[in-house]
Amino acid sequence: MTLLFLACLLAVLPVVSMRSPIFGPQEMSRVEGSSASIKCYYPATSVNRHSRKFWCRQGARGRCTTLISDSFISKDYEGRANITDIPESNMFVVDIGHLTQSDSGLYKCGVGIINQGLFFDVNLEVRPDPGPLNDAKVYIGDLDRTVTINCPFTSANANERKSMCKKLRINEKEFCVQIVDSIGFVNPDDKDRISLIVQHSQLMFSVVIKQLKLSDAGIYSCKTGEKPKGDIHDVDLQVQEPKLLYGDLRGSMTFDCAAGPEMNKVPKFLCRVNNEKTCEVVINSLGKRAKAYEGRILLISKNNGLFSVHITGLRKEDAGRYQCGADSDGEPQRGPVQTWQLFVNEETTFPRSPSVVKGVVGGSVTMLCPYKPKDRNSMKYWCRWDKQTGTCSELVSNEGLVTHKEEYEGRLALYEEPGNGTYTVMLNQLTTQDAGFYWCLTNGDARWWSTVELQIVEGKPDLKVPENTVARVGETLKLPCHSPCKFFSYEKYWCKWSTEGCQALPSQHEDPRKASVTCDQNKQVVNLILNPVTKEDEGWYWCGVKEGLRLGETVAVHVEVKEKAKASQDVSQGHAAPGEEVIEPRGRGAENRVIQVPKLWAEEKAVDAGDPAGGSQASAGASSSTQQGGSSTVLVSTLVPLALVLAVGAVAIGVVRARHRRNVDRVSIGSYRTDISMSDFENSRDFGANDNMGATPVTQETSLGGKDEIMATTEDTVEIKEPKTAKRSSKEEADMAYGAFLLQANNMATSIQGGHSEA
Repeated sequence: MTLLFLACLLAVLPVVSMRSPIFGPQEMSRVEGSSASIKCYYPATSVNRHSRKFWCRQGARGRCTTLISDSFISKDYEGRANITDIPESNMFVVDIGHLTQSDSGLYKCGVGIINQGLFFDVNLEVRPDPGPLNDAKVYIGDLDRTVTINCPFTSANANERKSMCKKLRINEKEFCVQIVDSIGFVNPDDKDRISLIVQHSQLMFSVVIKQLKLSDAGIYSCKTGEKPKGDIHDVDLQVQEPKLLYGDLRGSMTFDCAAGPEMNKVPKFLCRVNNEKTCEVVINSLGKRAKAYEGRILLISKNNGLFSVHITGLRKEDAGRYQCGADSDGEPQRGPVQTWQLFVNEETTFPRSPSVVKGVVGGSVTMLCPYKPKDRNSMKYWCRWDKQTGTCSELVSNEGLVTHKEEYEGRLALYEEPGNGTYTVMLNQLTTQDAGFYWCLTNGDARWWSTVELQIVEGKPDLKVPENTVARVGETLKLPCHSPCKFFSYEKYWCKWSTEGCQALPSQHEDPRKASVTCDQNKQVVNLILNPVTKEDEGWYWCGVKEGLRLGETVAVHVEVKEKAKASQDVSQGHAAPGEEVIEPRGRGAENRVIQVPKLWAEEKAVDAGDPAGGSQASAGASSSTQQGGSSTVLVSTLVPLALVLAVGAVAIGVVRARHRRNVDRVSIGSYRTDISMSDFENSRDFGANDNMGATPVTQETSLGGKDEIMATTEDTVEIKEPKTAKRSSKEEADMAYGAFLLQANNMATSIQGGHSEA
C-alpha cells in the first residue's frame, strides 16, 4: 500500500512542477545575418538572483547542451553572443549576433545549477536572406491581427493571372513559394486565413492575411502576368513580436500603450486574444468592460495618444496575449495595435489579502493595503473605482483627505501603520452607497497595486457611542464608548479626526490635564474626557479598537461646542436637578421666609407660648412657600436653619428654668408643700378669681412657671404689651396668694399652665 502511494505521488509531482516560473518569448523570427535579443524573466527571490543563468539548445532524448551561461561560453558563440543578468528587473538577456539558418531550433533559457532546473522553451526561426530588395514596400502587421497587401498592375495585364509568392533562399539558391492566386489556389496550410481580391476599377489586387503569425514575416512578390511583360512588385512584410509582461499572482500589471498623436481623441481599448484568434474587448474608454475584470481593471488616458491599462489582483487565468490600440468604435477592427504576452507567476511572494470586505450600515471597515517594502517612503493613495467610466477617483492619501470629497469628512483616514509593506485605510459611518470597488495605490512599484470590494450586509455595529453631542465651553465633557465582550483583550482608544488623519488622544495617566481616555474593563466602556472644553475641541472623534499595530473597528461621533450660558440666568439654576424648576425670590422679605414642618412646629408650640401674630405670620410664610416652590432643595435649605433656632431656644429655656429653681423658696402650709418663686407673687392678680374655682383638698406638689418661661424663641416673634397694674406690698400679695392656694390647690398648676398657653 505504501509503495502504491509513493508511486502515485511521484506520478503527480512532475505534473505539479510543469508550470515553471521562468518566462520568455515563445517564438522568435529573424532574417539571416541579423541579431536576436532574448529576455528571460525569473521570480524575484534571493536564490534566483544569485543562481546560475543559462541558454542551452535542445537535442534528442531531452538533452540540452549549454551554449552560454554567466560563467561559460561555447566555441560556436564566441565573439557573437553574451548573457547579461539584470537582477533589479528580475531578468537576464541573451544577445546573439550574425545569425545563420543553422541557428534555427528549440532552445531553453533557465536558472539553476543544471539545465533541467527552471527553464522556458523558446523557438528561434532564422529565415534566409531574400537578397537585394528592389524598392520593396514595407508592411508592418500586428501579431494575431489582419494585414492587407495591395499589388498594382497595368491595364495591359488586367486580364492576366494574379498571384503572390514568398521568397526563400536555400543553399544559396532562391525560391518563391506560391501562396495564393486569382484562379483559386491557396496554400493548404493557410487556406482559411489568406485570400486574394481583384479590384479592376483601381487596377489593383489585394492579398488579405488574417491571424498573422511571426512566421508570416518575410519578402513577398506580387505578380500579374508572366515575364517579360508581366507586372512584378516585391513587398516586405514585418510582423511585430509581442512585448513580454511578467506578473505575479495577486499582483498588478500595467500595459503602456502608444496609439499615436493622431489618435489622441479616439476611443482607446485593450482586448485579449482567445483561442479562435479573435480579440475580445477587456476594457475601452467608452465604458465597456469584461465581467471577469470587473472592479480590478483601470484605463488612464494621457496626452499624445498615450494611455495605460492596469490590471490588479492577477489570476492565473489572466495569462495570455493582449492587444491595445485606438478605434472610433472602441473595438479592435482597423487601427494599429500593440501586442503583449502576459505571464502570471503562480509561485508568488505577494501577500494574501482579502478581495472582499463586509460592513454594516453605521459600522466601519478596515482594509490593509500592500506595497513594496522598499517603497516605504512612497506616496500612498486610496481611490474608488467608477463602474461607468472605468477610472478611479482619489479619496485620501497619506497626506490627508482630498479636499473636494466632503461626503467623506469625519469618516475616512489613511494610516501608514503597520508599515513594512502594509498601510491601513479606515472607513466608518457606512451607508449602502459605499458599496463598490476600491484601489490601493502608491507612486512606487505599480506591481503592488491592489483592489478590494466593499459589500454592505445586514447587521448592527459592534461599537456604540452617543449621537452628535453638544458641549459647553469651560465645562467637562465625558463621552462613553461601549464595546462587546469579543473586544475584551483589544486595546481601546479615542482619536480626534482631521483632514490629515485621526490623531490618537493620550490616556489618563499620560496627560490628565485636558483630553484624556479612561476605560472600565468590567463594563467594556472607554470614556473620552475633555476638561475643560474649549472651542478648538469641536469636531469629529473616533472610538476604536486595535491589537498591537493592527487597527480594528471604529465608530465616530461629532462634538459641537457652544458658548457658556448667559450671566442673567440664576446660579442656583445650575445646581437644580434635571427636570426641576427653580423659583426665584420675589422680594427681599423672601430671604427671611421660613418654611415650617408641621411636626416640628407642633413640638415648638408645646414648649413655647409664642406671639399669636408671629405664629400666624410664620404659618402664612410656610403656606406661601409651599405654594410658590415645590422644590425639595428650597425646603431643606429652610428647615435646617429653623431646626437650629429651635434647638438654641430649647437650650435657653432649660438654662432659664435651672436658674429659676435656684431662686425658689420652699413654703410649707399644713400638709401641702410646693416650690414657689417670690416673683410669682408679684403678679398674682393676673390669675383672677377664675383660677380659684373648683379647688379641691387634694394634696399635690406642682411647679409654677413665671415670665422667664414665656420668652420668645424666634427673632421675629412680636411681644404683646400688658397693661400696667398698681403695686402692692409684699404682705398683701402673700396673703392673697395663700388664700388662692387653699381654694384651688389641686388645679393651681393646671390653671397657671393654661393661662400661659392662652397668653
